[in-house]
Amino acid sequence: MEGVIDFAMREQLTAGGSYDHAVTEFIRVNDHLLSKSQFIKYAPELLRGGRTVSGTPVYIQLLGQDKNWMAENANRAAMLGAPGIDLNFGCPAKTVNNHRGGSILLTEPSTVHNIVREVRNAVPKDIPVTVKMRLGYEDKSLAIENALAIEAAGATSLAIHARTKAEGYKPPAHWHWIAKIKKHVTLPVVANGEIWSKEDAMNCIRESECMDIMIGRGGLSLPNLSDVIKKDADPLSWKETCMLLVQYAQARRDVKNRNLVPNRIKQWCRYLMRQYNEADTFCKEIRTIRRYEEIMDIINRNYL
Repeated sequence: MEGVIDFAMREQLTAGGSYDHAVTEFIRVNDHLLSKSQFIKYAPELLRGGRTVSGTPVYIQLLGQDKNWMAENANRAAMLGAPGIDLNFGCPAKTVNNHRGGSILLTEPSTVHNIVREVRNAVPKDIPVTVKMRLGYEDKSLAIENALAIEAAGATSLAIHARTKAEGYKPPAHWHWIAKIKKHVTLPVVANGEIWSKEDAMNCIRESECMDIMIGRGGLSLPNLSDVIKKDADPLSWKETCMLLVQYAQARRDVKNRNLVPNRIKQWCRYLMRQYNEADTFCKEIRTIRRYEEIMDIINRNYL
């Protein structure tokens, strides 16, 4: 979700109020303490109590392998007003894994435990420390051990993406494996993976035996998926979704990188193609366009 779920996107997706909380894009932690301005760049919501305009809390998501620097940065985020800290042990990206970040750490349950424990100790007790993981790196042999390590370290809850890193995003998601893990831990477990519709959500809840779910790509494909699941809302029409595209573009227009908005819209469009037939035509129309004004003109002229 890196490069897609920025603050402007969070505003669009949480507007219906159906999310209990959202998370930032992952913030990479290396060997130094990030500045206040760096945190605010990723999470301008910190300037208004750590919430979106709709009031949805936004947790700061950290990714890294050094327990001490992860703890230092978690503490700073908390002091800046983050309503929660989220730790990423699920990212499957090759570049991230090659630098010992994300899902590669699931091969070292003791390292996962130590990172979570140090962060938990560094953050005030009233601030949640949530963790996300996959079922494993190359296989599922350490899934239960990792979950137990996370629980023992004091995590508030654990979100599990129901595939290994090796399985990537290839269907199916193995929701039944989450149910297996739940039998060994007592902390709240959140199910994730391959949730594109209300039917998927209900099937996931049944097979994972979880009452809570996390949605990511599904929310980008159908921008009001959370409302569809939680409130039985009708899916947004293509025209309504195009209005969100415009609102997103306007919110991000002031960035110095003039290509950012067109590139982000193209990224989002690839997800929308799963839900909307019209998105395929739109993607082809804007594929070679780099100017914000031209993309906005196509949307306004052809889709609104």
